[in-house]
Amino acid sequence: MGGYLIAPKAAAPYRNVGVPPMKTRARGPRYGENLAVRRPINSTERIGKAGIMNQLFWDTLTFGAPASPGILAFAQGFFGQQGVSTSVVHAAFEGTYENGEYRLPPLPYDYNALEPLYDEKTLRIHHDKHHAAYVKGLNEALQKLEAARKANDYSTIQGLSSQLAFNGSGHVLHTLFWHSMSPDKPEMPAGLADALNESFGSEQSARSQFAAATKAVEGSGWGVLAYEPMADKLLILQCEKHQNLTIWNTVPLLVCDVWEHAYYLQYQNNRATWVDNFMRLTNWPFAAARLEQLQAFVRKR
Repeated sequence: MGGYLIAPKAAAPYRNVGVPPMKTRARGPRYGENLAVRRPINSTERIGKAGIMNQLFWDTLTFGAPASPGILAFAQGFFGQQGVSTSVVHAAFEGTYENGEYRLPPLPYDYNALEPLYDEKTLRIHHDKHHAAYVKGLNEALQKLEAARKANDYSTIQGLSSQLAFNGSGHVLHTLFWHSMSPDKPEMPAGLADALNESFGSEQSARSQFAAATKAVEGSGWGVLAYEPMADKLLILQCEKHQNLTIWNTVPLLVCDVWEHAYYLQYQNNRATWVDNFMRLTNWPFAAARLEQLQAFVRKR
């Protein structure tokens, strides 16, 4: 099938993230007035809708192709859309990969916007130093792997593979983490509430399980609300050291960072209080927008 993949129309209005619509946000020539981030598809391949859907789904696991980060949709008309604009998910991954390398994206709000629940000093260290270190490590791992391929020398492949997974997962999860919080403390959108009720029995049960799982992560790691497309349902996962204790094929919708550097300056060893306050900052509309687009792709296959 010939044509282009372009940024999708958001399934529902999305607010409270602190990031203006990309068409009004000057980010350089990649993001113009039409908001189109296009990637040509070879018309002779004709891989079909199912093949494209699989490609699109895997794009959502990280940032997509270098020229088109995030969740993508087909050209106008393939799903009956009458107009296409940038999605909230696309906006969330803006600036994470540019000019052939991964980049540290800006925060979607001011450094002091989450106070008093998350203090400015911790946020600056967390974003400017820790997240930046994952980005640097990811690019270095990819450069070393490229050198290994050119030299046909894979004597260090185990260490490089570990470095790639550790830093790549750190970059992905931290990017999601910044958008998993909002200074506006938005309410739960109805569509996400329905999905939580279906998957966990009630919205409150989902909140309680997420908080409990996150507080109980062994060592350093993450609490993750994820979408599992085979069963078309939501799961709550513990993720240790970024790449451990995950489930393949799930897509994170919302994450809470419980590495000590994420909270120790303000909360010291009181992880439970940090998680409770994260729950007060949770950006439910961000998770809802990701879920709606993923479900739309999966259910149309």
